[in-house]
Amino acid sequence: MSSSTLTAKTSLNPAATQARTPATWVLSLYFLQGLPFFMVNVVAGLMLKSLGVSNEDITRWTGLLGLAWVFKPLWSPLLELAPSKKWMVIVFQAVGAVALGLIALSLNLPNFFVLCIAMLAVASIASASHDIVCDGLYIATLNGKQRAVWAGWLGTCFNGSKLFAMGGLVILAGHLEKTAGPVVAWATVFAIAALTMAVLAGYHVWALPDTRKSVAVDAAGEVAGTLGDVIRSFFQLKGVWTAIAFILLFRAGESQVQALGPLFMKDARELGGLGMATTDVGLSYGTAGTLAFLAGSIASGYFTAWLGLRRAMLWLLLAMNLPNLAFYLLAMFQPTDLWAISLAVSLETFGYGFGFVAVILFMMQFVAKSKYQTAHYAIATGFMALGYVIFKSVSGDIQKFLGYQNFFLWVLLSAVPVFLMMRILPIREDEEAQEGKSAA
Repeated sequence: MSSSTLTAKTSLNPAATQARTPATWVLSLYFLQGLPFFMVNVVAGLMLKSLGVSNEDITRWTGLLGLAWVFKPLWSPLLELAPSKKWMVIVFQAVGAVALGLIALSLNLPNFFVLCIAMLAVASIASASHDIVCDGLYIATLNGKQRAVWAGWLGTCFNGSKLFAMGGLVILAGHLEKTAGPVVAWATVFAIAALTMAVLAGYHVWALPDTRKSVAVDAAGEVAGTLGDVIRSFFQLKGVWTAIAFILLFRAGESQVQALGPLFMKDARELGGLGMATTDVGLSYGTAGTLAFLAGSIASGYFTAWLGLRRAMLWLLLAMNLPNLAFYLLAMFQPTDLWAISLAVSLETFGYGFGFVAVILFMMQFVAKSKYQTAHYAIATGFMALGYVIFKSVSGDIQKFLGYQNFFLWVLLSAVPVFLMMRILPIREDEEAQEGKSAA
């Protein structure tokens, strides 16, 4: 980007940020980054299952909602032109709150499914856009030392919203289903999520720092030109097509498990499912599973730092995919004991958390020496999201054709291509050398 024609000057409004510390806004900001994401990508599927929608319709349409996260790098430069990151954050939080609230209101209508998908699409676009401006506000406002101090809290708060949504709200929905019926139960849950977003958005009017940016008049043309250069240079990176194939296929098995796992747990036993109540799904998958995922993520960071990415890759891929065997065994034996089911689910989610770091670190090191590191990383994450969308969208149709037991066997086989690609992955030797030195 030409500094002579596109200039950006960031400043804080002293009156708005006096005596403001990161503790007053970082935690709530990243909680709201995660809440709409999990409401759209997981909780909505459980809601539609309770309301009688088929697996194939659930996975197809909720899978396509993920396209918002696939294409968000394309409009991220436009959001950079906004003079105030604070107010962009609040706008997208408000839009998400309204969309979730309208979902709650639509459940009593005859065409609720179409309306739900439409509002979930709005929530998806708002959430993906919020990700961009949220991270931008964090980076622009805090200095390097502050960013390092608060970095660990970002994932904690993001996954805290996962516990709130998939644990607390899903468990509440299960209790309400027994007394008030599924429509009232899920309308209540989405209303609570909407109210939570609205309240925190109102709080952020006071709490968020007002980080402003002044941009040159001809910025739009420069942004368009730079975006073209970013895309061209990404596809010129050495080994880019192998990298793209690996990134697309990395989550082939896990994305299908995430899409069908909770639906399998709720489905009737005569249909091959576990016949679990919504409350038990919230306890097993939403609570125990989320905690296991967090434990796996933390352990994986230390493991990979110790061994180095190239040497750790096989173990990370095994951790990512082999525990999916747990769902195959659940489908085969159909246990009824909640502790046994929760143990199996926790094993799978621990493996997911442990192995997922492989693709994150791979993408980071792949773009580390590129001209546009941040933008190229965003494109790489877009391909990762695309892989998730593709496999999630078709998973319901595959499950309908194969049945649950054979479906989870197919999930295990879906991991074979990434194992075959290990030897040709463009893992940068200079990065590996640095890792080896630090490990020594």
